[in-house]
Amino acid sequence: MGSSRTGGTTRTDAERRPGSDGEHALQRRLGTEERADRFYDEQVLDHLNERMRDFVARQEMFFLATADRHGACDNSFRAGPPGFLHVLGPKAVAYPEYRGNGVHASLGNITENPWAGLLLMDFDRARIGLHINGRAAIVPDAELRAAHPGLPRDTAPGRAAGLWVRIEVEEAYIHCAKHIPRLVKAARGTARDWGTDDHKRKGGDFFGAAREAQVRRTRELHGRSVPAAAPGAAQERAPRPPDAEAWREEARRALELARRRGAGAGGSSGGWFG
Repeated sequence: MGSSRTGGTTRTDAERRPGSDGEHALQRRLGTEERADRFYDEQVLDHLNERMRDFVARQEMFFLATADRHGACDNSFRAGPPGFLHVLGPKAVAYPEYRGNGVHASLGNITENPWAGLLLMDFDRARIGLHINGRAAIVPDAELRAAHPGLPRDTAPGRAAGLWVRIEVEEAYIHCAKHIPRLVKAARGTARDWGTDDHKRKGGDFFGAAREAQVRRTRELHGRSVPAAAPGAAQERAPRPPDAEAWREEARRALELARRRGAGAGGSSGGWFG
């Protein structure tokens, strides 16, 4: 569902229904207006109620959707210990920005187009989701902390936030439990490479994109055909996606290990991030 504003202009129609003109047109075309209105009336809020705020405070991850001024979209993943997505009040949340790959795709989009959508998913306990749509703004740490002295400092082990993204809530509504899979949390003490710059620990060239770029540059330099996957040591150094069956077997072993560790610790787990 889209924002209750369109193209940066506040809706002034008498109904003031949540959502976009496009979804309303499709509802009329497909005959789902009654169902949609019931969902709008019963589930869509313009703030975070108490249960939503408690839900946000427990979450350790969310998916972030942004778009640039042309409407080109980007979807990103954010994660951290519970509370890293900090509830500032019924109408606002904020999350810290850390060192990444230097691209700043989400932040760049926000500077051009402030509309952002957050999707929080609880895969473990409630197996439910929460959508938060609203206007985003980039705020320096010192500025946000001056306005909100209770802002957490250690939002991720060993990492300090220089910037925060503040979201002014326009819409908040449930993502139904249908089809949400159950995921098992990592056992307590599982190591996480927070803030690492180690190429291999960050995933290396798992999908082979760097190798393709290397081949392309070589072709351009020499003006001749170069094999896309030349044999030899260079090829061996390029990480390859695992065989599907081997991957499933590894997943089964990891799950069994997590269960044994959980049983040894009285069934407790340390969260998604150890």
